[in-house]
Amino acid sequence: MRPVSLPMYDADRGAVAAFWRGVAAALRRREVDSVADHPAWPDDLGAHWLDARLLLSQSCGYPLVTSLAGRVQLVGAFRYTADGCDGVRYRSQLVVRRDDPARSIEDCRGRVVAFNSSESQSGYHALLSVVAPLADGGRFFARAVASGSHRRSIEAVQRGEADVAAIDCVSFAAMRREGWVHVRVIGQTEAAPGLPLITSAETSADDLAALRDALHEACADPALADVRCALFIDGFETLPFAAYDDILAMRRRALALGCATL
Repeated sequence: MRPVSLPMYDADRGAVAAFWRGVAAALRRREVDSVADHPAWPDDLGAHWLDARLLLSQSCGYPLVTSLAGRVQLVGAFRYTADGCDGVRYRSQLVVRRDDPARSIEDCRGRVVAFNSSESQSGYHALLSVVAPLADGGRFFARAVASGSHRRSIEAVQRGEADVAAIDCVSFAAMRREGWVHVRVIGQTEAAPGLPLITSAETSADDLAALRDALHEACADPALADVRCALFIDGFETLPFAAYDDILAMRRRALALGCATL
């Protein structure tokens, strides 16, 4: 079977599996070979994304334009309904503890930030772009703490181990729906193209076209309406790779201001 995953959001895995069954059925009707019955949840995403057999996965936008550039094919991106999304574009929510006096990111100068990964657009580079114009000598925060995930970043803020974090708006909506999130939003980052759906560089043009058609079909199938609602999915769009130039532009602006790291 050709590897498949939709691993990037802290999502309801049952809903992900149900959505994939709809996509898989549509792919089989289009005579795509070796379609997996179930999506994987790989531990090593970097190796998974670069697997020459990869049929479909979802990556972060920053790796797409850096380590994955020229090594995978862009299938497109989902439209999401979470607050902070606009079509296929999305933002990160800037969050602090509910009792924190901060009212804007400017009030977080010299404090501690939590981030999921330095390879993350939503948790790292989008926030770097926000604070770069405010930085002094290339620094805005006193300290940056790597948490490993958006969930852990929120937990760090809630425990007082960090003061602020940037959380992908779809992840934030999903975690808020679980009922355990007790933070306050003080702003948003600049919008960027949403998390890219990718396939192997070895995937044929016919299979790439079938993937796009199958995703369109699954996003319009009335039988999958409840599943899409659970995942905040509102549709699918194809995008040119150049759409993700916005991410590189944000990085270049931060570097031009002398701000290379959080």
